[in-house]
Amino acid sequence: MSDTQTAAIAGEGEPTRRKRSRSAVTSGRRLFVMGDPNSAWARRFADLVQGYISDAGGRSILSQAQFALCKRAAGLECELEQMEGRMSLGQEINLDAYGRASSHLRRILETLGIERRMKDVGPSLGEILRRGIEEQQQP
Repeated sequence: MSDTQTAAIAGEGEPTRRKRSRSAVTSGRRLFVMGDPNSAWARRFADLVQGYISDAGGRSILSQAQFALCKRAAGLECELEQMEGRMSLGQEINLDAYGRASSHLRRILETLGIERRMKDVGPSLGEILRRGIEEQQQP
């Protein structure tokens, strides 16, 4: 049964659609409430958010607050990268704003405790060879 049929059966007069229970941003259908999700800035932002989420252990273990901090960090990094691009062209930037943004980014990342977590894939080649030598030396 469609949403419009359900509304009509419920005796609401004209058929209407049920409202969604979650926003498009919350459900992940949209990146921003407003803005162009196809801009270079937005694509870089999305890449950084995914990278931070991955570094923090994955979306399934992040709280909503940690996820929000990942997004804030990505936004700051995008802006810092734009400033760095302007500097590379010899343009002047507001160094105070650059320094403050860098400090804010560091504090957010420190709060998140982000550090690259290596995936355990078993013993290294060196460990395997060492074990082989040790086993050969045993009588």
